[in-house]
Amino acid sequence: MAFKKDDVIIIEPKDIFVGKKDAPVTLTEFGEYESEECAKVNEVVKQLLEEYEGKIRFQFRHFPLTLIHQRSLKASESAVAAAQEGKFWEMHNVLFANRRNLGTTSLKLYSKEAGVKNKKFLDDLVNGMYGWQVQDDIKEGHNRGVKEIPAFFVNDVMVTARPTFANLSAAIDQALKKSKSKTTAKKPAAKAKQRA
Repeated sequence: MAFKKDDVIIIEPKDIFVGKKDAPVTLTEFGEYESEECAKVNEVVKQLLEEYEGKIRFQFRHFPLTLIHQRSLKASESAVAAAQEGKFWEMHNVLFANRRNLGTTSLKLYSKEAGVKNKKFLDDLVNGMYGWQVQDDIKEGHNRGVKEIPAFFVNDVMVTARPTFANLSAAIDQALKKSKSKTTAKKPAAKAKQRA
């Protein structure tokens, strides 16, 4: 007699974001947790989320540069593991705060700090339970032309300028103008239909 094993549904990074779900602008970053540049730009992202509250949603996608930072892959996996309990952003910030010490045992301690309750957290990490989700992000990053991190996209358009507050704000403002012009272009057409 065969037993059907329960399907495990994993929440993937592409389904995790912070901000309003139906915001007109999506800001996506490809980055990793050992990078000083990514840590600096994480502070910029926090400012952007405050500045454009309700207008943008932010998504972090994993692109660990394992040739330079050997611990970045497991750190990314630990963030995906935390996401399974709705603690992605807590873990995300804890990892950046501790970016110089991302050994596997440290990741277990950080998960507790982030509020993760999973008793098998370390086992899942050692066994690479969330490795495929990180690999999917890396593959998507390559397909979208990511070569260096941090890499940003505003509504799927790559931001080629340095990711400063001013440059990212300019890209977001431009995207907001585009979305406004699309909405106003649709309204007269709707009125014309009503008259007919």
